[in-house]
Amino acid sequence: MRILLVEDEKLLAETVRRGLTNEGFIVEVVHDGVSGLWAATESPYDVILLDLMLPMKNGYDVLKELRARKIWTPVMMLTAKDGEYDQTDAFDLGADDYLTKPFSFLVLVARLRALIRRGAPERPVVMTLGSLRMDPMNRSVQRRGTAISLTAREYGLLQFLMRRHDQVVSKAEILDNVWDPAFEGGDNVVEVYIGYLRRKIDAPFDLATLSTVRGMGYLLTADRQPTA
Repeated sequence: MRILLVEDEKLLAETVRRGLTNEGFIVEVVHDGVSGLWAATESPYDVILLDLMLPMKNGYDVLKELRARKIWTPVMMLTAKDGEYDQTDAFDLGADDYLTKPFSFLVLVARLRALIRRGAPERPVVMTLGSLRMDPMNRSVQRRGTAISLTAREYGLLQFLMRRHDQVVSKAEILDNVWDPAFEGGDNVVEVYIGYLRRKIDAPFDLATLSTVRGMGYLLTADRQPTA
């Protein structure tokens, strides 16, 4: 299992390299974005661990160029940056996972193995679920040809739900993946935004695709009529 680690903090990079090597991975390390892009283009890897704040070329630009070249190797963003929309921006560009420093090494290994099991199928740019259509390139959402206006937070929530469609996701999972890690409010904010989404993606179309699974979380499915 070959890993490319693109990380400019050399002490951290060596610590991660040593730990992953002990777990049976083969790890190549580079310390800037230009070298990372070259390595990812020239050699096959099972996963790329990509820091966001890199010298010469930042992680966003490296990721964007990789996907533009149709290189679909799974990418995990590994960064200390924790701004409000960083995770959403990374997923929009084609990232597969995101870890904020400091992180648990055990979690890192578990997520790497999950990405490797998933593999790197060529993915469509546009996401569709029934009549719902999301285009990350221009951050647009449509249903039955009608444009739906979403706030940045609503968009991030819907994108996460579409990626996990037909699976029940808990409030905790949604908070971890859509909200800023520094968010200190209660998890009831998730319920509020679920309500906002329902009023925009379901109610105008007489559908009930975003449902609450009592005691477990929320479920997004393809077009479904409300039950009487």
